[in-house]
Amino acid sequence: MWLRRGAIVVIVAAGLSAILWWGLAWLSAPGIVGGVQLALGKKVYDAQCASCHGVNLEGQPNWRQRLPNGMLPAPPHDASGHTWHHPDRQLFTMTKYGTAALAGAGYKSMMRGFGDVLSDTEIRASLVYIKSHWPKHILARQAEISGRAGY
Repeated sequence: MWLRRGAIVVIVAAGLSAILWWGLAWLSAPGIVGGVQLALGKKVYDAQCASCHGVNLEGQPNWRQRLPNGMLPAPPHDASGHTWHHPDRQLFTMTKYGTAALAGAGYKSMMRGFGDVLSDTEIRASLVYIKSHWPKHILARQAEISGRAGY
């Protein structure tokens, strides 16, 4: 009986590792891996994202409450926010083209696209940097969400 349970644990662990690898592999830019990609991601995040989303990925205060202009403050990118609820391609698209690219042109958001400022490699690196701050269980859930979305 314990042997069968052990086999199930090994299979589940292998599957989870494959999901996590696949999710990070999609974000990994060709030729840039590991620490180099994280360093680039931190540099990009600090220069382009931290002013709104916080130096520590904490977001703006009261990020769930609309401002007088009808827009929402910048959400946190740490585990307390909703960033991890989105598949990788949505995160990439939102970063490159802005929130309206996914929510529709009528959606009011302060999140503009950065495609005119950042390369695809830099966008992917910033997302890898953000994900590097998530605990393993959040990474696993987000990888599952990306997998279910087909990317």
